[in-house]
Amino acid sequence: MTPFMLSVQALLDGAPAPEAATTESRPIPMPVAADAQMMVRSLAEQLISEANAILREHGEVLSLTDEVGPGELTFTVGFGERAARVQTVMAGRSALVRLIVDGRTEDVPRRLSGEDELQALVLNLIDPASSHSPTR
Repeated sequence: MTPFMLSVQALLDGAPAPEAATTESRPIPMPVAADAQMMVRSLAEQLISEANAILREHGEVLSLTDEVGPGELTFTVGFGERAARVQTVMAGRSALVRLIVDGRTEDVPRRLSGEDELQALVLNLIDPASSHSPTR
């Protein structure tokens, strides 16, 4: 099993989910934002595949949906009633990345502080005891 699969199993065995650290999102050049969105989306697909290999034995599995619209790239990771949406909105030559968890948006847009935080975010969606939003 991969380290992430072991983390999912530990969570199912009662370990708490780590909090996903976020940072304030600021406009960045569009090519950089689009590249980052695709890298994080690819990682999300890998993590979801690994998690679902463990979760399948317990019933419910994670979902991954993509949305592409004019000036926007978005993917959503869902588990039961919980969901986290990673959205990149492009305007002109810049783009803004925004993380939306369980439909709640912040007054100041937030994004994951790094790709590694995606693991914590996915674990938080799975954890039935987790009610905290990503941290600052």
